[in-house]
Amino acid sequence: MRTWFITGGTPGGFGMAYADAALETGDRVVLTARRPEQLREWARPHGDRVLVLPLDVTDAAQVRTAVAAAEQRFDGIDVLVNNAGRGWYGSIEGMADDAVRRTFELNFFALLSVTRAVLPGMRERRRGWILNMSSVAGLRSVIGFGYYSAAKHAVEAVTATLREEVAPLGIRVLAIEPGAFRTRAYAGFADEPLTETIPSYREMLEGVRAAMIDQDGNQPGDPLRGARAVIAAMAEDAPPHRLVLGSGAYDAVTSTLREALTDIARSEAASRAADFPAGT
Repeated sequence: MRTWFITGGTPGGFGMAYADAALETGDRVVLTARRPEQLREWARPHGDRVLVLPLDVTDAAQVRTAVAAAEQRFDGIDVLVNNAGRGWYGSIEGMADDAVRRTFELNFFALLSVTRAVLPGMRERRRGWILNMSSVAGLRSVIGFGYYSAAKHAVEAVTATLREEVAPLGIRVLAIEPGAFRTRAYAGFADEPLTETIPSYREMLEGVRAAMIDQDGNQPGDPLRGARAVIAAMAEDAPPHRLVLGSGAYDAVTSTLREALTDIARSEAASRAADFPAGT
């Protein structure tokens, strides 16, 4: 029986989907949220197998307190799911500095904070899983979400390096890149006004906002099926290093990587010409 520690436990989101999928397998779950009262009815039927904790992942002291409480209750954390995150939209030039910093604080630095709090226990037990919820945007930047994409690209880089660092310690690391899933992440765009200050970008961003509103409730991805796919991947003899979730996401990512390879290969001669001549 494994113990899962999951951040971002908003009802109807990926965090709760991971919790439900883990409980299906007989595991125990620590589900954290900024508003834990929203999870009480969900948690009640599961009794002692579930612990709900308050957690704002951007508060380092709260992170340490929540991890300590989980480890004390269940004698350690076996699976960490870094799920908490949010995307603010805006242009690269015009997005407000505080929104840029909030984007990185929540989507990148908070992930590091939780990971670094959980790793000592995993190192001591010489086992564990770290599941970092990235995004298709971490592999294919999305217009209007440039800083969110940049934060997810940073998650991809840290995940790749962490994987190599902790593998000798018995700890495995998986990056997960969902596409459009039917969660509540899209719901706020209808109430979130466009704050772009540079007129040249407003039409583009109005289109981005409209597309997000139109997708709400119509996204093809099923969060519970996605969480089950992750658990299945973890059980493979040779688990993947990254898992793209959703048909549209898979098509977008593979085409992006093929285009990148084609573009790089076109400049092979120029790339190789930058070296000192052979023998010098």
